[in-house]
Parts: sequence; C-alpha cells; structure tokens
Amino acid sequence: MTLVANWRRVLSRAWSVRFIALTFVLIVLDFALPAFEESLGLPPRTFALISGVTSAAAFVARLVVQPAVSGGQQ
Repeated sequence: MTLVANWRRVLSRAWSVRFIALTFVLIVLDFALPAFEESLGLPPRTFALISGVTSAAAFVARLVVQPAVSGGQQ
C-alpha cells in the first residue's frame, strides 16, 4: 500500500474524509447512547440510518473533483 503524494492535503480537505469521520461519530453514538434517541423522541436506529446516509455521501464525494484537494485536475 502506497499513500498518495498529497495525503496530508487529502486528509485535511477531502469531503470524503469528513463524511467518513462523521459516519464514525454517528456509529459510536448509535452504539453508546441508545437512550439518547428515546429522550429526544427519535425513532429507533436513527443514528444508524444517518450514518448510512453519510457513508453514501462519502462514496459520492470520493468520486467528485474537489479543487482544494486535487487542484482542479480531472
């Protein structure tokens, strides 16, 4: 496995990485705070559903050109 040449830039600016981090946070919340959903009146497994959506957004973001990361090159 070889890292891309601009891995620091990708790590700090890529939307896919941001969505993956958000997905991780939501998965942790889903696991650690099941009572949190009930206290807010949210339907069961809300955090799991939202984490699935953000995971899909990360997949799409990985395919979209992000000028801040790739310099606008396609």
